[in-house]
Amino acid sequence: MMPEKACKKCNRIVEGNVCPICGDSSLSEEWRGYVIILDPENSQIAGKMNVDTPGRYALRVR
Repeated sequence: MMPEKACKKCNRIVEGNVCPICGDSSLSEEWRGYVIILDPENSQIAGKMNVDTPGRYALRVR
């Protein structure tokens, strides 16, 4: 099983080599925190993270 990586641009947790949200290939295995956004329109956390797509996100990416 491949380790999960986080996109350095949008913090989305991905399993491949390219982020499906922003299309960036700059991914990191060094990330901390885990948040699942289900309803970004009504989520205060999603607002602070500038997230508009439901999914799994890292809080900090190195």
